[in-house]
Amino acid sequence: MRKKTKQRLAFFLGRPLSPIYGALMRKRAAWYRSGVMESIALPVPVISVGNLTMGGTGKTPMTIYIARCLQAAGRRPAIISRGYGGKANQAVNLVSDGERCLLDAVMAGDEPRLMADSLPGVAVVTGVKRAVAADFAVRELGADIIVLDDGFQHMALQRDFDLVLFKAPFFMGNGRVFPGGDLREPLGALARADAFAITGIDRQNQAAVDDFKKYLMKEFPGRPVFKAEYCFKSLTDQEGAVVGDEVLGRKLYGFCGLAEPGGFLRTVSAQGASLFGFAVFPDHHLYTEADLMKLSEDAARFGCEGLITSGKDMIKLKRLSCPLPIYSLNVDLSLPEAFADLLRSF
Repeated sequence: MRKKTKQRLAFFLGRPLSPIYGALMRKRAAWYRSGVMESIALPVPVISVGNLTMGGTGKTPMTIYIARCLQAAGRRPAIISRGYGGKANQAVNLVSDGERCLLDAVMAGDEPRLMADSLPGVAVVTGVKRAVAADFAVRELGADIIVLDDGFQHMALQRDFDLVLFKAPFFMGNGRVFPGGDLREPLGALARADAFAITGIDRQNQAAVDDFKKYLMKEFPGRPVFKAEYCFKSLTDQEGAVVGDEVLGRKLYGFCGLAEPGGFLRTVSAQGASLFGFAVFPDHHLYTEADLMKLSEDAARFGCEGLITSGKDMIKLKRLSCPLPIYSLNVDLSLPEAFADLLRSF
């Protein structure tokens, strides 16, 4: 049974429980607002990047973009992440101190390590209790602003700015709360947001994006809505060296382990690559050399000259051997200058 079919069946079966889960999430938010559950305040501003839906909306590239903007403005940001998928389980796990990376992707998790590699000079810290990790970044690393990755539902840490992401053309999925749908919380939770950003935009979904932007502006007046588009950055090999665009003209076999693999496939296609096969792994998949051997064998059946994957996946492949060359297609986000101006106001 295909993944989407399984998901639809799971949502159908879980629909009777959605009102219960939604009520619990509303009660939880009310407890944080009233002080029944403790929410810690830091002496520096906190910017949260999060989403309302389950799955990928581009939080990692957005977190990287925000940290770069703050760094360019002369700030000392630190990124705080849960470190999902990483084996490091201390109260504070220092992925990068801003000068060097200290934990690999297996220990840190793929996304924190990708952020650390992408942001020289920016500390990246993980921990189950992110308020503790954030306090460490301020006291011990000299951070003067915190960027909280995947933080919309993490209300144990007070924030000064809540950015909520939606990915086109998915937006809010079926509009129902888990386990009957894609929403982590009821729609009313968006009243906590200070701004919205829509990612995954392409020529095919522009009209739908504009309609959804109008919906957000109508339902949540006064909150700015930004369009965040992916732009091609570079192609790199397994050692991290930049390779020429001519690689895209070769016969390639694609693969990724992302929450929304279709987005990566569209990005590769938009750069002119014609893939002769495409394999999908679970999100945060920890690759083995056996995986790469199987991918190479499948690619060889089509006469492919190499494999291509995402930057997030490549983070976990650097020390593995592979019969075929592996390339990663790396992207950056592009947002209007008004978004950078907003960040510089903190």
